[in-house]
Amino acid sequence: MRAIIFSAFGILLTACLNISAAQASMQDDVNQAVAIIQRFQEIPEKAIPDSVLRNAKGLAILTVTKAGFIGSARGGSGIVIARTDKGWSAPSAIGTGGLGVGFQAGVEITEFVIVLNTPEAVNAFSKDGNVTLGADLSVAAGPVGRTAEGSVTLQAATYTYSRSQGLFAGISLEGTVIATRDDANAEYYGKRVAAKDILAGKVRPPASERKLAQVLAKF
Repeated sequence: MRAIIFSAFGILLTACLNISAAQASMQDDVNQAVAIIQRFQEIPEKAIPDSVLRNAKGLAILTVTKAGFIGSARGGSGIVIARTDKGWSAPSAIGTGGLGVGFQAGVEITEFVIVLNTPEAVNAFSKDGNVTLGADLSVAAGPVGRTAEGSVTLQAATYTYSRSQGLFAGISLEGTVIATRDDANAEYYGKRVAAKDILAGKVRPPASERKLAQVLAKF
């Protein structure tokens, strides 16, 4: 029985990672990041407060697919960007994946925006390794809506937000592991580049990133 359960977990994880890999083109992630930011800001009463985005030192934006039956598996990809002295940096590729327990049937796709509130949060994503939210960085569900605009105070190194099936919310992602996707960065930029150089603004973004830059320019 245990072998069957572990086999099921393996199949679920492989399925999620395969879905993620199919969507893991860096340009697809950049395009998706633009759409996610726009969707998060469409409804001011449920949006990320502008003051949170204006004060952000960086943003991590991901799409995560979770599938479940005798347990659950999730996989996702996205980008992280940082604010520099000259504006927003080029994007660096990131991904996440993992297993869960308990009966959870079906497939769910969730969009996440993680607001990096401190330089230390950006540095954690600059090390070409894994970042564990809640361990490497403090994390809290972010304030939501225009009513929070004038009363936002810094509570954690990162604020997290989610959108699933049209529902918006601040959400805690404590325990989530996010990794740098070095191969995706190399393919996107045409050479091996370090995440720390990308997020420091030392890597020129390609022309295909222009729309993302335009969307972020207001913050």
